[in-house]
Amino acid sequence: MEKQKQKLTPQQAKPKIEHFCNYQERCHSEVTDKLYEFGLHTDEVNELLGYLVKKGLLNEERFARAFAGGKFRQKQWGKNKIRRELKMRNLSEYCIKKGLMEIDEADYRRTLKSLAEKYERTLKDKLSYIRKQKILKHLVQKGYEYELCLEMLSESY
Repeated sequence: MEKQKQKLTPQQAKPKIEHFCNYQERCHSEVTDKLYEFGLHTDEVNELLGYLVKKGLLNEERFARAFAGGKFRQKQWGKNKIRRELKMRNLSEYCIKKGLMEIDEADYRRTLKSLAEKYERTLKDKLSYIRKQKILKHLVQKGYEYELCLEMLSESY
């Protein structure tokens, strides 16, 4: 049986949504969805969003920076995958660009090379061109740019 949705007044929702935003960086769409889950109406949601922005608890550029830096460092995602995820969260192109600037280019290339080497050790194929194709596919799935992967593979293998 489904859990009954909680209906909160804006006064009851305010401390809960503040805690939600304080716990980790959030984007507007996550906060909006949460406020609607609380059973609030559109005008109440917009009022609380304005309050959170004014108080500095909600900032899309800061979210984009934290998200991009975190996904790159923790999950070693490439820029394409990070960009796609940020777009799914309805962030502006400006915020997405600011977020991607968090990724140091030298670290990015080092991580790409490291991922390729780590993945290559798991491959059992003997033919070098098959190995290259599998490594390329793996790196592109992680969100790295196709041309950058080709460049790195031609230098290394």
